[in-house]
Amino acid sequence: MNDLPENPVVAVGSDDSEDAEVRPGPLWRHAVWVVAVTAAGVALGWVGALFRIGPEEFGLPPAAPGALWPYLLAWAAIGLALAAVLRVVAAKVPVYEPETAAIGVVMIGTRLSLGWRPEPLEVAGLAAAGLLLVAVWCAVALRGAAVVRRTEEFSRARGTA
Repeated sequence: MNDLPENPVVAVGSDDSEDAEVRPGPLWRHAVWVVAVTAAGVALGWVGALFRIGPEEFGLPPAAPGALWPYLLAWAAIGLALAAVLRVVAAKVPVYEPETAAIGVVMIGTRLSLGWRPEPLEVAGLAAAGLLLVAVWCAVALRGAAVVRRTEEFSRARGTA
């Protein structure tokens, strides 16, 4: 009836249940991750905007005329930058689901841009908002790592005194 483990300290400290982890590795692995996450975000954003960019019989009429490629390329470049920032931080400290943050920001930006077709200044504003979100995500991870490091140093200092 009771699903609690007998030794809760071992269960809490186990690495199997950790969602955030440090992602070290060679540079090529980081580059592949950044490209894959960006491609996934752009593709999901494009799929999400299909009802706004396809023929009228499949959904609403297009929100604005114009080419789609400039927006797809812009969000691919923005996504590469955002994913690179997240991966750099994730290589140093544990970051909770950096792929979710990167894919989500790029997907939302791509979907909004394809359906709305904003001016370049507005795309830059969306990119700045995405960068702010990623910066906060990384700041939370860096702050958490600093707190853990200080706690460990404090417990080590107390143990030797």
